[in-house]
Amino acid sequence: MPGLTAPSDYAEEPPRHPDLKINSKEPFNAEPHRSALVASYITPVDFFYKRNHGPIPKVEDLSRYTVSISGLVNKSIQLSMGDIWALPKYNVTATLQCAGNRRTAMSNVRKVRGVGWDISALGTATWGGAKLSDVLELVGIPKLSSVTSLGGKHVEFVSVDKCKEEKGGPYTASIPLKQATDPDADVLLAYEMNGEVLNRDHGYPLRVVVPGVIGARSVKWLDSINIKEEECQGFFMQKDYKMFPPTVDWDNINWSTRRPQMDFPVQSAICTLEDVDVIKEGKARIAGYALSGGGRGIERVDISSDGGKTWVEARRYQKDNVAYVSDGPQSDKWAWVLFEATLDIPANAEILAKAVDSAANVQPEKVEDIWNLRGILNTSWHRIKIQNSSSVGRSKM
Repeated sequence: MPGLTAPSDYAEEPPRHPDLKINSKEPFNAEPHRSALVASYITPVDFFYKRNHGPIPKVEDLSRYTVSISGLVNKSIQLSMGDIWALPKYNVTATLQCAGNRRTAMSNVRKVRGVGWDISALGTATWGGAKLSDVLELVGIPKLSSVTSLGGKHVEFVSVDKCKEEKGGPYTASIPLKQATDPDADVLLAYEMNGEVLNRDHGYPLRVVVPGVIGARSVKWLDSINIKEEECQGFFMQKDYKMFPPTVDWDNINWSTRRPQMDFPVQSAICTLEDVDVIKEGKARIAGYALSGGGRGIERVDISSDGGKTWVEARRYQKDNVAYVSDGPQSDKWAWVLFEATLDIPANAEILAKAVDSAANVQPEKVEDIWNLRGILNTSWHRIKIQNSSSVGRSKM
């Protein structure tokens, strides 16, 4: 693409914050320490997880950058950044979560393939940009369309990114046309993140943001948009990010038997404690995040300090001084909910967290029950085993 190039190596990577936990250097994949996630409702750009499949593209000349829209439409067009800036701008607060979040805990049960993530492969930002439904009207596709006059049913996004999984080809993903043309779905072509111009790691100059859906569908460094009859046939839609039962492994997998994953299930995790922390006996503040896909709110977060024998309901919140109500008009339906509770912590405790969304979906108890060969969507109860400092002292005597 004129104006936007994908380097062939990692010699021109952008700078990153030194406090990030690096899970892969080339390509660069990193997450913040879990305690940083609950420091604020909106995740600072520097501490937003980084998920990449190749070297970071560079804009050589923004004035030459364009995005093409073609396929099963009556007219194909090329849009410059000026054309996109001229459309109404919307700000959408949404959490993006990698499908592999908490993969490390799943791999501890049985080996999986993929980048080893702790619990911080997600973040919440206020994204600014044009709604995809407005953009598609420019090629004659009305809002709330499920099929074009030429039979298009899916919207494919193509990146300038070059991926080894695609044998050096671009990263691609798609969503149904019905979702893309629905203004209430809030799908954006975003050029801002937290009120600032997107940086290179997060898709400069233009990326897709698909709220309520796994991050793999929010394509960065957008090159083109194709209107197609069938969903994208690329690697990341057809041979990755699919949820298989625990009975399926690499020797008996049939990718065609499962649909590409879109919405993420209800999820929660504790961020104020690390695994096997040592803390003082007595009361302790337990805090973390909870979210669900598809715009579903969080109805409840339950915390236990005795391995699940008894539970306490945590306080849920998003913005300061604004009451959070699941599905309430003042709540950000695409964003996580933070929670906190103060509990009496016994010696050698196991602290648990589980969330319930507005559709009454509950996190599954055991990771073994949802194990899958790609290690995606680990939404099992989050468990933290801690020791009491006095018992640790006695054990050393």
